[in-house]
Amino acid sequence: MSLQFILTVTLNGLTLAALYFIVASGFSLIFGLMRTVNMAHGALYMVGAYIGFAVFDPIYGSAWYSYAWLIAIVAGIAAVAILGVVMQVVFLGWMQGQELRQALVTIGLSIIIADQLLANFGGSPFQFFAPDMLFGPVQVPGVGRYPVFRLFQVGLAVAVGVGLWLLLNKTRLGIMVRAGVDDRQMLAACGVNVPLVAATVFALGAALAGLGGVIGATAQPMALGVDARFLLISLVVVIVGGMGSIGGTALGAILIGLAEQWGQVFFPTYSVILTFVIMAAVLAIRPQGLMGRKIA
Repeated sequence: MSLQFILTVTLNGLTLAALYFIVASGFSLIFGLMRTVNMAHGALYMVGAYIGFAVFDPIYGSAWYSYAWLIAIVAGIAAVAILGVVMQVVFLGWMQGQELRQALVTIGLSIIIADQLLANFGGSPFQFFAPDMLFGPVQVPGVGRYPVFRLFQVGLAVAVGVGLWLLLNKTRLGIMVRAGVDDRQMLAACGVNVPLVAATVFALGAALAGLGGVIGATAQPMALGVDARFLLISLVVVIVGGMGSIGGTALGAILIGLAEQWGQVFFPTYSVILTFVIMAAVLAIRPQGLMGRKIA
C-alpha cells in the first residue's frame, strides 16, 4: 500500500466519521443526557432528508437554484425539530424513566414514519446537489484531488462539536441539562420547567438528525431503509464514546468511521463485524464508554 492510499482511506474514514458524529451527537443529547430512549432517531434522519428534498427540488429548477441547498437544510432542520418536540410532548415526556415503553413507542413511530415517507414520496432514491462552492475536487497534500464536500463535512462536524460543547458547558441551558441528568426532582424543586428543558433538548437532538439527513443525502443517494443503519451507528458510537459525552461521541465516531473504511480494505465482506468488535471490547473493558462518566 502506498502512502497516498493510506492517507486517502484514512481521510475517507474521517469524513464518514464526521457524518456519523453529526447524527450521533443528536442521539447523545437525547439518550445520553436526557435518558430518553429514542429508537426513531434513524427515522428522524430520513425525515430531514425527505422534507429537505421536497423543498429543494422545485427551488433548484427556478431562478433561486443557488440557494436551494441552504433552504433545504433549514427546512429539514425545522421540520425534524418540530417533529421532535411533538414526540417528546405527546409520547415520551410522561414516560420518563420507563425505558422499555419508550423504546417500544419510538420503534412503532419509526415504522409509521417510514411507511408515510414511502406513501408520500415513493421508493426511488434521490440526492441533493451541493452549491457550486462545495462542488468538485480540491488538491489535498499527500492525497491528491479530493471532493470539497467531504472536507466540508469535517469542518461542519467540528463546528457542531464546538457549538454543543459551548452550549452544555457555558450556558444556562447547559447547566440545567447537566443538573437534570443527576437529579430531575431537585431541578424541578428549584423552579426550573423541566418538561420545557426536555422538549428543547429533544428538539436540538432531532434537528441534528435532520441536518445529518440533508448532509448525508448530499454525499450519497438517499433511499428508504437507511434509518436502521443510522440508528444502529448512533447507538454504537454513543456506547463506544460514552453516554452524554460530546467528546466521547466524537471519539466513537472517529473509531467507527475509520474501522468501516479500513475494514472494507482488508476484509470487505465482513467489515461490519469490526464495528461490533470495537463495541464489545469497549463494553468489556470500560462499560461506561471511553469518555463516559462512571456511575456508582
